Amino acid sequence: MADAPRIAESEWRELAAAHADRADALTAGHRERTQRRERHPIEDFLWTYYSVSPGELRRWHPGAGRVLAGAGPERGGWRHYRETGAAGRDAVVDLPEFFARRRGTVDYIEGLLAATLAHTPKYGCFGLHEWAMVYRMTPEQLRHTTLPLRIGHAATDQVVESHSIGCTHFDAYRFFTPEAAPLNTLRPTRETQPALEQAGCLHAGMDVYKWAAKLGPIVPGEVLLDAFVLARDIREVDMRASPYDVTGFVGTDGSLLTPIPIETPAGKRAYARLQRGFADRGNAIRSSVLAAIAVARTGDALAMAAGTTQRVA
Repeated sequence: MADAPRIAESEWRELAAAHADRADALTAGHRERTQRRERHPIEDFLWTYYSVSPGELRRWHPGAGRVLAGAGPERGGWRHYRETGAAGRDAVVDLPEFFARRRGTVDYIEGLLAATLAHTPKYGCFGLHEWAMVYRMTPEQLRHTTLPLRIGHAATDQVVESHSIGCTHFDAYRFFTPEAAPLNTLRPTRETQPALEQAGCLHAGMDVYKWAAKLGPIVPGEVLLDAFVLARDIREVDMRASPYDVTGFVGTDGSLLTPIPIETPAGKRAYARLQRGFADRGNAIRSSVLAAIAVARTGDALAMAAGTTQRVA
């Protein structure tokens, strides 16, 4: 890594502090609710479904192939880092060690994100996956028992029965009720996920955060936080368009949430418009994650070649 860019200690510490401040602001509400043991049926999803803690989210990484001057004593013990430079004073992501442990994960994520970018986004699902998850359930069976259904159980079932459901996302489809699953025009599986994933899917957009987090230190901190913000924004829309009544909650912009009534033509138009914006944002972050993987692969290849040369010499 002799030719890797070296970031001065004052510079990277400033970047790390700014990252931590941004992460703290994004997680403040969740951390305060946790202290009060208070549940939040919208935002809790980001902390229960995605296994990233606020502490992990605030930990800044420069990405692969960047040497942090003076960070050796501090980051040398971090997972997937190693000391480098004179007397081990600097630190860098240990790419050979990272790929030795995580190559399969990197390969899968890279293939999935590249395939998603290549597929034409679809904007005709109208968020019916959330409706299919409560189809023909009784009130006590609902996942969010504290939230009433906005138009009632019978009318909710009628919406599901009167629409064509074309969910492409396996991790949404697998939560369909047994009665709703056969109504989907597709049968997504884990194996077919790369073939079906497309950027118009709100859950695929939220999952960009999951994939960025799984790649750990090879993804720059700002990309991870951008992915978190996207997931947070999508989750809010996902619940606004769901059959649940979330009007008692305040959105991230400080205003009361309003329903997106996807059972109406106006609601469908509003949902599809938001989908397009999320697809564009998600694809930009997917491209950033793929670029980070490419940098890491190049750095790993160079490190391995240098190691081979040294052994031969």
